[in-house]
Amino acid sequence: MKTEKKVFKQKEKLLESALGGLQEELVIPEELPVLPLLDTVIYPQMVTALGVSTERELKLLDYVLTGNRLLALALQKNQKEKEAGPEDLYGYATAAVVLQMLKMPDNSARMLVQGITRLKLTQFVREEPYLVARVETLEDVVEEDKETEALTRSLSDQFIKMISMSASLPDELKIAVMNIEHPGRLADMIASHLSISVHEKEEVLEAVKVKERLKKVNTLISKEMEVLELARKIQGQVKSELDKGQKEYYLRQQLKAIQDELGETDERTVEVQELKQKITQAKMPPEVLKEAERELSRLQKMPPQAAEYTVSRTYLDWLVSLPWSVTTTDNLDINQAQKVLDEDHYDLKRVKDRILEYLAVRKLKPDMKGPILCFVGPPGTGKTSLGKSIARSLGRKFIRISLGGIRDEAEIRGHRRTYIGALPGRIIQSIRKAESNNPVFMLDEIDKLGMDFRGDPSSALLEVLDPEQNFSFSDHYLEVPFDLTKVMFITTANYLEPVPPALKDRMEVLELPGYTEEEKLSIAKEFLIPKQTKEHGLKPENISFEESAIKSIISNYTREAGLRNLERAIATVCRKVAKEIAAEKAQSMVIKEETLGDLLGPIAFFKEIAERTAEPGVATGLAWTPTGGDILFIESTYMPGTGKLTLTGQLGEVMKESAEAAMSYVRSRSKALNVPLQDFTKYDFHIHVPAGAIPKDGPSAGVTIAMSLLSLLTGKSVRPEVAMTGEITLRGRVLPVGGIKEKVLAAKRAGIATLILPKRNEKDLVEVTDEVKARMEFRFVEKVDEMLPTVFGTLEPAREKEEALVKAR
Repeated sequence: MKTEKKVFKQKEKLLESALGGLQEELVIPEELPVLPLLDTVIYPQMVTALGVSTERELKLLDYVLTGNRLLALALQKNQKEKEAGPEDLYGYATAAVVLQMLKMPDNSARMLVQGITRLKLTQFVREEPYLVARVETLEDVVEEDKETEALTRSLSDQFIKMISMSASLPDELKIAVMNIEHPGRLADMIASHLSISVHEKEEVLEAVKVKERLKKVNTLISKEMEVLELARKIQGQVKSELDKGQKEYYLRQQLKAIQDELGETDERTVEVQELKQKITQAKMPPEVLKEAERELSRLQKMPPQAAEYTVSRTYLDWLVSLPWSVTTTDNLDINQAQKVLDEDHYDLKRVKDRILEYLAVRKLKPDMKGPILCFVGPPGTGKTSLGKSIARSLGRKFIRISLGGIRDEAEIRGHRRTYIGALPGRIIQSIRKAESNNPVFMLDEIDKLGMDFRGDPSSALLEVLDPEQNFSFSDHYLEVPFDLTKVMFITTANYLEPVPPALKDRMEVLELPGYTEEEKLSIAKEFLIPKQTKEHGLKPENISFEESAIKSIISNYTREAGLRNLERAIATVCRKVAKEIAAEKAQSMVIKEETLGDLLGPIAFFKEIAERTAEPGVATGLAWTPTGGDILFIESTYMPGTGKLTLTGQLGEVMKESAEAAMSYVRSRSKALNVPLQDFTKYDFHIHVPAGAIPKDGPSAGVTIAMSLLSLLTGKSVRPEVAMTGEITLRGRVLPVGGIKEKVLAAKRAGIATLILPKRNEKDLVEVTDEVKARMEFRFVEKVDEMLPTVFGTLEPAREKEEALVKAR
């Protein structure tokens, strides 16, 4: 102990000689330059090195070195590198003397300083070119009592114990602690070596009363000791685990070396290692990773001969092969996407705008959830091919599954692993096939879903197609959530009636109506003819179509809302031409209207409107069908009888009621409408709607039936170029109906020139193209009377007779 004290005193003498005797001459002036400190607190008697780099600090250092070498060191309140002002500094500081200074190559400087005494910054007298403050020297207030002595001993003992526990504190500090007699200096020295915040160190500096300072440092060192004890405990546990792991590793390495020596290869170990590597590479979410590791642990403990081994191995294969974190980059170039969509499809402006709107929002908000769209329209209007085009425009993968005829809920959600040959559902299988977690996913023919005792697939789709739920879609086979929010789901249907309301509510419905003759002509020129020419091995110079020939194919050989039959007819022509060229009978052919009979056979469809309506009792109506709109003819006749009404043509209940309402209206207003027949009880009436094999229903044929009856009873034929639709009431009002766009297009295809519609359906013509509206005449009516001039040309209701009849009644 005496030797240790002797060594410490020798160090003190060396320090005094380094000061060059300056300490005896040092007198603290009333004003001192102030150097702000960022991350350290200097206590009296403490020697440390400081770096200065700013112009302001270098000017201060130059001034100090040319004078008495004294300055005040004050801590900044805000630990951010900036030029500190008086308000940024604590009110207490340490007077210090610069012992040495060393210039650095980058124009900065390092200086060695030693704290002398505590200061209070009473007033700042200057801020430029550096801070200068008026200071008050503070002396330690020591209370020499038993409590102070006890606090000093406790602090000393704890610090010595702390030095033994901490590897970062040198053992020489024990000697220093034992040789410091002044309790205030002891507290300062210990506080400078504690791992505490600079603000806590500042509190120690501001404690002028030594007893208060000792209490603060005792509290701080107690906390530090607790942390060290806990760290020591954790280290012991870690070391124990490491020792156990090292032992296991050593034994495994020995086993491996023995197997290598014997020439044996452990395929199971290799398999497990490969699975471990794949699990790491898959970048699964934490919940999935935990399940994968648990299953892998089970697999390691399971003998390969066990029946469960293959099940577990297959399950892990599915987990590691799914694209948990694989995402393709979207093409957010709006103009390029527009170009791609226009290349693949003609018109369809509303659908294209919706895709471009999604892209625009996606560009502004990258984490946007994928939309769930439903394309509804007749067959052949391009619903499925539009999905492929959308995927191409976005730069995403495209996958499609057909839902037609699916009756088992497990087709969507998969089977549980307890079943032999169990697999995930079609959703997860398709995602794996796409190798991306953000494909364009088409669910085709959603209106053809079925259900039986095995469950309802449409109910399983509720979770898939709900943006609020599909972030954690759970397949029965995987039993872990898979995020489907990045997937763009597109469903297709011919009509929405069979789709359950809850499922319909989750989708944004976009209708794809049928095409007009002009649109079909453009599509045939731009898309269908080049496509079929290429598919049949022909070159553009081998075959060409005259425009009149294309129009003839459209009107005489096809009658549909879509394009499939038109494409088949063009393909038939291409095959005939290919046969001629292959037989070297011709080098090229021009398809003309007059040669279509030889290539496609006799005309399939005639415009029979003029013939069908040339005689009284026939009127042309319009109908909506799942494949688009269509025209229908209402025929009526009468014969002697007892006033019975017969309805044929496989009519539904609603349509039968419409026929009865029309009959009642005509009978009630027979005089006003100039009907010669007055006693309806002596005749039987028969109303027939041709194409009797096709079921028909709905109220929209009411006005057509009324006009058919009126034509029959007055003997006047309905004008052949006029068609009509609307529900009729007993008072002769014409009520609105649905499917206006499809009906208008059907009328256009059939060559109708004038169309009579309910007044309240006028708003629905917004969906009809200007080209169609320009080529047809539309009459909007609220009452049946308003239809008569358009339907018959000259028939007017006898209003005077009607008024007289009302008065007589």
